[in-house]
Amino acid sequence: MFSLAASIAGLPAIGLFGAAVVGWIQPWAAAGIGAIVAAVAMAFVAIVLRDQRLLSDSIRKLAADQTLDMSIAGREPVVMGTLGREIDNLARRMAPRAVLVEQLRRADALILEHLPDPLIVLAGDGAVRRANAAARSAYGDDMAAVLRHPGLRGAIDRTFASGTVQTAELTLPAPMERDVQASVVPMDPPLADGGRAIVVLSDRTRERLVERMRADFVANVSHELRTPLTSLIGFVETLRGSAADDPSAQQRFLGIMAEQGARMNRLIDDLLSLSRIELTEHQPPSERVDLKASIGHLVAGFEPRLVPRSTRIDLQIAEGLPEIVGDADQIAQVVQNLLDNALKYGGDDGTIGLKVERPQPGGRWPNRPGLTISISDRGAGIPREHISRLTERFYRVDKGRSRAVGGTGLGLAIVKHIVNRHRGQLSIDSEVGVGTTVAVWLPLTQPSAPIMPIKQS
Repeated sequence: MFSLAASIAGLPAIGLFGAAVVGWIQPWAAAGIGAIVAAVAMAFVAIVLRDQRLLSDSIRKLAADQTLDMSIAGREPVVMGTLGREIDNLARRMAPRAVLVEQLRRADALILEHLPDPLIVLAGDGAVRRANAAARSAYGDDMAAVLRHPGLRGAIDRTFASGTVQTAELTLPAPMERDVQASVVPMDPPLADGGRAIVVLSDRTRERLVERMRADFVANVSHELRTPLTSLIGFVETLRGSAADDPSAQQRFLGIMAEQGARMNRLIDDLLSLSRIELTEHQPPSERVDLKASIGHLVAGFEPRLVPRSTRIDLQIAEGLPEIVGDADQIAQVVQNLLDNALKYGGDDGTIGLKVERPQPGGRWPNRPGLTISISDRGAGIPREHISRLTERFYRVDKGRSRAVGGTGLGLAIVKHIVNRHRGQLSIDSEVGVGTTVAVWLPLTQPSAPIMPIKQS
């Protein structure tokens, strides 16, 4: 400011000094006039600088799409008034356009937020600018780990290097194994928030599961139904041949055929149920479930099956249990399957224990809030070497006994997949000659966490 004022007042000051030297004016008059000139120059420079700051602020606000009003009292430029009015007119003409741009920007954000596929916007350095609701729901805290996946990382690097769309096939192990097709789309020009690329993660797990399930279903059915079908064909041939005129043999064979038919029906039902569960295993449930009410109704419906076996259920449900996030039908199926096993293998004249509680922290279960459902029997127990394989399809400790009591070998496999879908844990404790306890831990919420393996004791 002082240098500019000195430049403006410099020439008059030199003229006054020369006039005083040659005697045209008195020195004191030259000094007075010089002071007045310097003051006027300082005032003028101050006004110019104020106008400059005001116009600079106005241009910055205009660049940021803010509305301007240069006619506010006390804010009008003095020296640069004409330029200020032109900026004001320009701002007025641009105001509708700024409103339109803001509306388009909000529409863009709204569309991205509600797209069904997970979508992540990346800056030029690969940092996450934003993620839509589907991405936050599907990956949560694991989003950074997903972006570090070597296949996806390579696709992102290729996109930034070439400026073209790149794709990658990913297999994500947690929280459930998922097959994902990733597409990285470059943004040129960049998005309003600086996003230079969009990562679209399309979940292909369901399609791959359907393909595998078709093959598995055919293989399982052809293997497990072979024995009962062979028996039925043999009995039919016998009834049409040597037993055609033997009523007692006919009754006996028809009874066996009915048992084999019922077994085939149970097997097909369990296979279809398992297939449906596997199809949605990668998608955690979102309903609210009251375990106390759900299990209470289930136990009441189970009572008629206990009477012929002289067995009772010792039901213990803690008070004040909160609701959990889960699938009510699938949780009921877990309890149903475990009660079936306890009734089949627990022996007659016994007691089945069913306990629902909130576990104490620091035990075998995760430190996150959750509830446990444990079902125990006083049967023969299971040898330790078999426990880790109990959740395999069609695995039976005693095949003859399992078939005799109507088991399909799929009950615990169904339980395992339902527990996996709920991001829970399954534990089996057994001692030969003492009994077996199967416990399920279910979280109160659905975090993004890896599935833990089955525990054995």
